[in-house]
Amino acid sequence: MGRVHPLFRYIMNPVFRSLICGCLLFLIFVIPVAASPVLTSESFTPNPPLIPGDGQEVVATFAIPSGTTFPRDHEIQMTTQLENAKWNIQVVVDGHNSAQQTASGTAAFINGMVLSYSVNHDVRFTVTVTGTVPPAATGSVTVIDLIEIDNTGNIMSGSEIVVSQPAAGSSTAPPVTTVPTRTPPLTTASPAATRSPAFSAVVGILASGMAGVVWMRRRH
Repeated sequence: MGRVHPLFRYIMNPVFRSLICGCLLFLIFVIPVAASPVLTSESFTPNPPLIPGDGQEVVATFAIPSGTTFPRDHEIQMTTQLENAKWNIQVVVDGHNSAQQTASGTAAFINGMVLSYSVNHDVRFTVTVTGTVPPAATGSVTVIDLIEIDNTGNIMSGSEIVVSQPAAGSSTAPPVTTVPTRTPPLTTASPAATRSPAFSAVVGILASGMAGVVWMRRRH
C-alpha cells in the first residue's frame, strides 16, 4: 500500500476541517461586503432644460446598497460644470441626520468614515448643489459627476454616476443617468492585483490552523 501524502492527512484531520468551516462562517457573517453608492432620486429647480447664464439647483440622493457597507478608507469625489457652485451634503443614517458638510467650487469630497456603518443600517446622503449654468453651454451639462476613490487614489470600477441635463436650445436628447458614462481620468486598479480583506483573513486563519496541527502531531 502506497504512502499517504502528509498534506492529505492534514486535510482529513478533524481540527483542520473545523477550521475550514470556521473560515466559511467568518466570510458569511463577519466580513461585510463593500459596495459603491447608487442614485435613488434627483430633482432640478428650475426644471430642465438648463438655461445658459441662469441659476440652477440640483438635489440628488444616493444610498449605500442594503446589506453592504462603504469602506472607511475610501472617499467620494463629486464634480460639477456649474459655475460658482455651492455644495451642501447631508448624511442620513436610519432616517436621522448624521454628518453634514459644505463646500464651494467645482469639486466636493465625502470622507468614507462618515459613510461607513455596519450592514444593518440604512445609510444615505443628499447632495444639494447650486450654481450658474455656463453662459456658453451647449449640448449636455453635467451637474453632478460622482466617483468612488480607493485608498491608493484609484477610481473604483463601475462607481461613476453622472447626473446631467441638456442646455436650452440644444438638439441633444434628454440624457439618462449612466454608470459609468466615460473612461475615468485615473487608472483603475486591476482586480487581479488586489487582495481582498476576506482573502487575507482566510489565508491567515488557515496558516495558523496548519501550524497548530503540525505542533500537536509533534507532541504525540
